[in-house]
Amino acid sequence: MNTKQEVVTDVFDVAIQGSYGSFHEISARTFFKDVKINVIPCDTFNDLFDALRDKKAHCAMMAIENSVAGSLLPNYTMLRESKQQICGEVYLRIEQHLMALPRQKLEDIKEIHSHPIAIQQCMGFLNPLRKKGIKVIESDDTALSAKLIRDEHLKGYAAIAGKLAAELYELEILKGNVETNHRNFTRFLLITDSSKVLALEQVSKQKMNKSSLCFTLSNDEGSLSQVLSVLAFYKMNLTKIQSLPIVGVEWEYQFYIDLMFDEYSRYRLALGAIEPLTKELEILGEYQNGQRPPENKIS
Repeated sequence: MNTKQEVVTDVFDVAIQGSYGSFHEISARTFFKDVKINVIPCDTFNDLFDALRDKKAHCAMMAIENSVAGSLLPNYTMLRESKQQICGEVYLRIEQHLMALPRQKLEDIKEIHSHPIAIQQCMGFLNPLRKKGIKVIESDDTALSAKLIRDEHLKGYAAIAGKLAAELYELEILKGNVETNHRNFTRFLLITDSSKVLALEQVSKQKMNKSSLCFTLSNDEGSLSQVLSVLAFYKMNLTKIQSLPIVGVEWEYQFYIDLMFDEYSRYRLALGAIEPLTKELEILGEYQNGQRPPENKIS
């Protein structure tokens, strides 16, 4: 009996980090564009994994890396330790907008609130404002910053968030596309308990051509290059490699890699070939490669 088989539900409960209107919600709705979903906001990524563990959500959408700010390293560890599986990915073009209550102007703004990563992505816009005395305050979430302004009716305050947050919380965009680098993308992973992977793949009509792996290596000289050479021999296209230190074991690392393949059978042969060279080889997920959107256009 195939334990992965499961009846597809009419509506998927999708946990996200952040509030309604966040980029996590946008990515979830992008992936499930033809499927009804119920978004479950979580304050932190730890809460997101708790929602999965406690069966409060069928799946979760989790950011894993940004083309400007880099990888979210703690999320790799939480994913591996949770034993959840990656069953899809979304590359979202991140467009950051400065928004405030209606009829506010830029010269009225005294404070700007947003998530630290969003602030980092908009330093080219924010630094001149800081020099003029405008405070830039870090918050837990981009969309929550917008919600606070609406709920508390905060005049003189602005938030940096996505367009959906402005629409949802009835704020006006004072300045659009304030991100410094307009080639600004975030990669999100759809994760779930392994028993639901097949059902989700059927819903999204995916064709598996990408895999995420995790393994450790001995301290022997050339151990990593041996693994990479074998993957190259089997014509695996390595798209990412990330190393993280192993807590309590000095100078040893956990390696996370993403690779793409044309033939599933050849990919499985490659896994068999590298297994003797690695320790604790784990498949974190097999799924369809997400399509990257075009470069941001300044509106």
